[in-house]
Amino acid sequence: MSYSLIFTLAFAVALVAGLLVKFWLASRQVRHVAQHRGAVPPAFAQTITLAAHQKAADYTIAKARFGLVEMAWGAALLLGWTLLGGLDVLNKLLLLWLGGGMVQQLVLLGAFALIGGLLELPFTLWQTFRLEERFGFNKMTWKLWLIDTLKSTLLGAVIGLPIAALILWIMGAAGPLWWLWAWGAWMGFNLLLMLIYPTFIAPLFNKFKPLDDPTLKARVTALMKRCGFAAKGLFVMDGSTRSAHANAYFTGFGASKRVVFYDTLLRQLNAREVEAVLAHELGHFKHRHIVKRLIAMFALSLAGFALLGWVSTQAWFYAGLGVQPNMTAPNSALALLLFMLAVPVFGFFVAPLPARLSRKHEFEADAYAVAQTSGADLSAALLKLYQDNASTLTPDPVFVSFYYSHPPASERLARMTAAA
Repeated sequence: MSYSLIFTLAFAVALVAGLLVKFWLASRQVRHVAQHRGAVPPAFAQTITLAAHQKAADYTIAKARFGLVEMAWGAALLLGWTLLGGLDVLNKLLLLWLGGGMVQQLVLLGAFALIGGLLELPFTLWQTFRLEERFGFNKMTWKLWLIDTLKSTLLGAVIGLPIAALILWIMGAAGPLWWLWAWGAWMGFNLLLMLIYPTFIAPLFNKFKPLDDPTLKARVTALMKRCGFAAKGLFVMDGSTRSAHANAYFTGFGASKRVVFYDTLLRQLNAREVEAVLAHELGHFKHRHIVKRLIAMFALSLAGFALLGWVSTQAWFYAGLGVQPNMTAPNSALALLLFMLAVPVFGFFVAPLPARLSRKHEFEADAYAVAQTSGADLSAALLKLYQDNASTLTPDPVFVSFYYSHPPASERLARMTAAA
């Protein structure tokens, strides 16, 4: 049996097995949430109304069912691009039109992204204007959606094409260790994005204004000083123009760090609760979770580039995924695309490991917030956010262990109560 056939079988088995697991997990989630829809869990009976609990259940079930359809469509597209020869046909057509070389490879990357985006567009529109609209979360107009889409496409081309051209050039010019130089370029690019995102990219999509609430500003400033955290500014973002969901986050890197509050968050929480939510975010910095995640990203991306450096020279890698390459000519763009398509199929089975680590980090950040502010305020804030975002209080435990990056509300509040 040839290596290409073995790889084809391994890819097909991993794809089918992953789909079966995903469908099983989603079905468990739907059944579990539906079974507990009729009554608010006793721990929340005094704070969450039955109507709010049932809305969260219905929203969770609707998202899960929509996800099943989207999942099936994504698998069909993946098969179409790979084993059914879609990427091979696209590559050959572009070779006939443009010949080989850098231009053809860049056009291949761009055409793949454009076609993929168009094929997934109906699901994006349905989620925004039907699913989110149905539950009162979507605030985006068609005009705003179109403007955002055009901006995103243009920005993707302006930023993506140069880094793609650089990576492709390194792959062809840097010798056998090209993957190490490409990894360095990719990491530098990501760090640069973190640096410029707050001041140059984010304002293209949202309006940011300095926090002008004197009481809240004083509390937040005192908290950051107490925690030894410095930021370039405190800003309020007009999140309500697109969604009713609320959030707060840190953005930027080094001296460009900013604290950003959604305007929806400030409307839903009082000053003490906002301070507690910010203390939770500061907990991530205090425990160096951001640095740890960056290091993990650096290590995983280095391993990924090293693996890409090897498989890109193997004919069975291309043939096993439905492509017939010319091994005497550059196949850098093909290798990149096939690698990006194949890795998630095999990587799905280790997804619970980073999810579990993320939940651990969230518990640590909660504990830090309780030590710096009031556990009662953090609990109240979390309950409001769970309710306003229609997050279910009764998720399936197995689904949680596989997917959730944040612990369920019941577990977080139980930990806070025990700590207090």
